[in-house]
Amino acid sequence: MPVTLKEFESVFPQLVEDVLAHCKSYNLPENATEWYKKNLEHNTVGGKCNRGMSVVDTTSLLLGRDLTKDEFFLSATLGWMVELLQAFFLVSDDIMDGSKTRRGSPCWYLMPEVGMVAINDSIMLEAAIYLLLKKYFRQNKNYVDLFELFQEVGFQTELGQSCDLITAPEDKVNLDNFSMEKYVFIVRFKTAFYSFYLPVALAIYFCDIATPQNLQQAKDILIPMGEYFQVQDDYLDNFADPEKLGKIGTDIQDNKCSWLVNQALSICTPEQRKVLEENYGRKDSACEAKVKQLYNELQLERLYQEYEEKIVGEIREKIAKVDESEGLKKAVFDEFLRKIYKRSK
Repeated sequence: MPVTLKEFESVFPQLVEDVLAHCKSYNLPENATEWYKKNLEHNTVGGKCNRGMSVVDTTSLLLGRDLTKDEFFLSATLGWMVELLQAFFLVSDDIMDGSKTRRGSPCWYLMPEVGMVAINDSIMLEAAIYLLLKKYFRQNKNYVDLFELFQEVGFQTELGQSCDLITAPEDKVNLDNFSMEKYVFIVRFKTAFYSFYLPVALAIYFCDIATPQNLQQAKDILIPMGEYFQVQDDYLDNFADPEKLGKIGTDIQDNKCSWLVNQALSICTPEQRKVLEENYGRKDSACEAKVKQLYNELQLERLYQEYEEKIVGEIREKIAKVDESEGLKKAVFDEFLRKIYKRSK
């Protein structure tokens, strides 16, 4: 049975305790210890935790059985490290983007008395990963590999964020900056590595089947799947019912280097390009409406549906060719694809 959010969340208080116990060994003053506790709890708990729970579910699928109590705790601990990495990214992202809310609450930097202390707080969220990794996995023969995996994926995500920020700054619209090549780099590095590859790679190491072949097969399937997931996000931002989606799409007004605008730029006439130049990235609903109308004229919804069937077909072909002789299971990738194919939110 897949892990429930409640089961997964039951592990987190112990991990907070572990991190704070380490701080107390340095005689960190009480007010700073309490601040760290609030930082950990506010920014790490409260999301869907899909990435973290995927570590537990993948471990169970790879072992082909229910997990023991210890296996559940340790795989969930790795999952919470992914959630801490996500929290580190989100706290800093919200500052860079000037966002107002996150998971229904004010962003951390907008909470009373926080402000730019949030920059240091985001770094402390990342630091908690390595404290927990050392506490629970230092004796594991794959400890160095796990350590390097978190460092490498963190760096990859930061490269994607860097490329995104300089390609599509919110306050300076230049559509000449956009290209499908840049878009693919941004989504693979900013999203696919940490959201799709990392949870599975952690489970592969935990199950001690981390052969070069298994890791490469996982990467070859999960990176394109992560790219597809982000293209879906861009499509839903414009074409989904906001009530179903749970939010109002803002990619057009925010000058996002999205899949839709890149597709539009690749097929539009000079006159249509002028419409984009004059209206894209403007904080104006009338301008946004003109871009949306152009997307409809260019039949981007149909183009997306064709893309979806093509990419999903390619991913399924790759899954079918997975060599299970070294312990990897096709079911891991089938389950990931099942969760995202034709999603509406």
